[in-house]
Amino acid sequence: MTLQVGDKAPDFTLPDQTGAPVALSERLARNTVVLYFYPKDNTRGCTAEACSFRDGYESFTDAGAEVIGVSSDSVASHDKFAGRHELPFTLLSDTDRAVRKQYGATTLGVVPARITFVIDQAGTIRHAFSSMSNVGAHVDDALAVVKQLKGDDAAPADPPASEQ
Repeated sequence: MTLQVGDKAPDFTLPDQTGAPVALSERLARNTVVLYFYPKDNTRGCTAEACSFRDGYESFTDAGAEVIGVSSDSVASHDKFAGRHELPFTLLSDTDRAVRKQYGATTLGVVPARITFVIDQAGTIRHAFSSMSNVGAHVDDALAVVKQLKGDDAAPADPPASEQ
């Protein structure tokens, strides 16, 4: 079952693309976190999604959020993927898919799903969006929610498409 808005985000520690351990709780102590699960490095949809997060990265950081991508690819694969596409954010390696399972980021319980969560600094999920094909909405909706959390006047008044 996928976690929902209002649920507490489970804490975890996974290695990033350099092999360094990253704990969600440590990142939340500093920023809101946009945690996105994606199926696989170097596939068309996942590359488009990662590049969209890259292109919007400054907007996320300006609004006080950190972007973190998670897939079951290896640390080495993430390192190459991040380097090839100049990704400025953290990619985490969940090779045993334990964190993906905790977050319910699967389709039919087995197929890796594309799901984005916005988690506030208290560890509460404030936004959840799942779509395998609409990769742009993952970025646009997450940024709108992050701006709303910050209280930014530039944030749209309407809720993101996935919450309508």
